[in-house]
Amino acid sequence: MSIEHTLFQRSNSKCELCGSESDLAPLNVPPVETADADHAVLACNICSTQIDSNAELDANHWRCLNDSMWTPIPAVQVVAWRLLKRLDSEGWAQDLLDMLYLEEEVQTWAEAGSLTEADDTVESKDSNGATLLAGDTVTLIKDLDVKGAGFTAKRGTVVKNISLTNNPEHIEGRVNGTRIVLLTKFLKKAN
Repeated sequence: MSIEHTLFQRSNSKCELCGSESDLAPLNVPPVETADADHAVLACNICSTQIDSNAELDANHWRCLNDSMWTPIPAVQVVAWRLLKRLDSEGWAQDLLDMLYLEEEVQTWAEAGSLTEADDTVESKDSNGATLLAGDTVTLIKDLDVKGAGFTAKRGTVVKNISLTNNPEHIEGRVNGTRIVLLTKFLKKAN
């Protein structure tokens, strides 16, 4: 049975990401060691075009990941995780990413193929010069007034599962249930 036939059968002839029934084609999920249905997804033309790392993502189109991320198919989970990482500046996408659980080997696969621009960007560093990575836990070293939210983030507050931004001096995290941007100079990486 061909890869394409297997994917059409597995997906009921629908895009495994958005559910579209037109312009479907197999899309390999890198890094691919073997070209088979386990390392590919059936995607519509719109999804395939946007998955290209250079393409601008239409955030509203990808709200479909709210459904497709729960699939038991690892290749679809990997694509959903990568897209949600690219959209993590959107609050809803970060919320989905926070809920998404991947088995260890699937998580490794997802991270291995995600394109990072680490060579071109400056690393985010905390107040002590420690490098901050997405998913780290940090502690506030100063009381911070949160503009627009009406509360003060107190010194010693722990912020888990942070997200990096395009600006190395800013990170995003949840404080008192609200997603806010924090300045790295007021943070200390937790051990």
